[in-house]
Amino acid sequence: MSKQPFKYTRMLARFILRQNRLRIPIWIIALLLITLSTATAFKDLYQTPADRQAIAQTMMNPAMTAMVGPSDGLDNYTNGAMMAHQMLLFTAIAVAIMSILLVAKHTRAEEEDGQMELIRSLPIGRLSNLGATVLVVSGTNILLAFLMGFGLYELGIESMDLEGSVLYGAALGATGIIFTGITAIFAQLSESSRGTIGLSFAVLIMAYLMRAIGDVSNETLSWFSPLGIPLKAEVYVHNYWSPVLLLIGIALVLLALALYLNSIRDLEAGFLPSRPGKMHASPFLKSPIGLALRIQRTGLIAWAIGIFVLGASYGSVLGDLESFFKDVEMMKALIRPVEGFSLIEQFIPILMTVLAMLCTVPALILIFKLKSEERKNHTEHLLSRGISRTRIIGSYFVISIGSSVMMLFLAVVGLWSASETVLVDAISYTSLFNTGIVYLPAIWTMIGLAVLLVGFLPQFINFAWLYLVYSFVVVYLGGLLQFPDWMSNLSPYGHIPKLPVQEMDYMSVTVLLIIAIVLTIAGFISYNRRDILG
Repeated sequence: MSKQPFKYTRMLARFILRQNRLRIPIWIIALLLITLSTATAFKDLYQTPADRQAIAQTMMNPAMTAMVGPSDGLDNYTNGAMMAHQMLLFTAIAVAIMSILLVAKHTRAEEEDGQMELIRSLPIGRLSNLGATVLVVSGTNILLAFLMGFGLYELGIESMDLEGSVLYGAALGATGIIFTGITAIFAQLSESSRGTIGLSFAVLIMAYLMRAIGDVSNETLSWFSPLGIPLKAEVYVHNYWSPVLLLIGIALVLLALALYLNSIRDLEAGFLPSRPGKMHASPFLKSPIGLALRIQRTGLIAWAIGIFVLGASYGSVLGDLESFFKDVEMMKALIRPVEGFSLIEQFIPILMTVLAMLCTVPALILIFKLKSEERKNHTEHLLSRGISRTRIIGSYFVISIGSSVMMLFLAVVGLWSASETVLVDAISYTSLFNTGIVYLPAIWTMIGLAVLLVGFLPQFINFAWLYLVYSFVVVYLGGLLQFPDWMSNLSPYGHIPKLPVQEMDYMSVTVLLIIAIVLTIAGFISYNRRDILG
């Protein structure tokens, strides 16, 4: 190791870019497509000032303020003000997640896997790897900021001027850089990549809750949230640059602190000591399924809380749904009245489609954890104990199936409990339960696909994520973007009946179950036959 702390930083940065030659472009392209398509959709949906002001009226309540943040542009709800109000916060969260995952992967995760020890054996600087990671992730956020800002401006939408568009992108880039600093600090404090990601996501959740409480009751509190400060820029309304400059200043301080902590700690050590484990494992932990569940316990709990809160958030806005659609002709066209059903009953299946797809995410993560354990050579230790491959992959499969049921149940409970408080004529729990539980065959089909990929083509597991994103776009946004029906039929979620508006389609559900079973069996057989790679 060289005595020059940043020696060969640029070389390591090029190496990290090479490793992420697909991951970073996919993140950037996905965020750009979602943002630009949403901006275009808003323009087409709300074509007149009257339409936009009708939507603005529905935003003037504490529930919506807590969800998307405040807006000083509600009095003159232009396309730009609407875009910043409804999309900036959620896009900033996605950018923060991107930064957290990238930083954790190339800092603590590489130390945990032993890769950093190999790199440190070369004549590089002590701070080179962290410096290279910061350069790459910060550069990614800066590139995203430029593309986002000029991309929004090039749409030529009225009220979305150059300054506001550039500020929109800058707010996102600054948010990503500040979470780069936060994750870099936790990479020094924690002794594991799981701890680094867990602590970083805990800060992200706390930032969201702090912003929500501050926006509703105490504006000063929002200034202490990394997610509250970007909203203070009031993009497309007043275009204040000082909040973005504040974010960048805080990020520089955090990055400097992370570099200092990295310079004084030992490799693979952390400043937060690990809690000593029990001397003897429980009988359940000694089984493959117990071990798999213990490894992913923290993530499951976090996802369960998040899914419940999200379901409750959706339920809290159902009381304003009638006024939300009242005067907007385009929304009436998207959700055509069905005789005998209220507008809320017609809208519930749309919400459940989104919640079901989100419930699929932790189920897929659970299955793909098996591939991660194999890459770290942990699977070999289990197989050396005389445990069959079927029991190993079966353990992850059972947990994933159980997770899908639990997550969907929590989403329904959250949606129902919140709707009970805001609706005069509340929807029965049985109706909501039936609307949600019918999505299980679609989720199980995705789980079957994940099992097949792990067993047959483990190097292509990212295809499942692309397929899930595709399903979201064509099923949820398909009507808005006027996609042909065959595109929706390529997704398992496109074959789920929209209860209670539509009748139960037992044939489609049965076919999905058969497909899920076939994919799962094929995955089990392939996993038993292929080589286990370290």
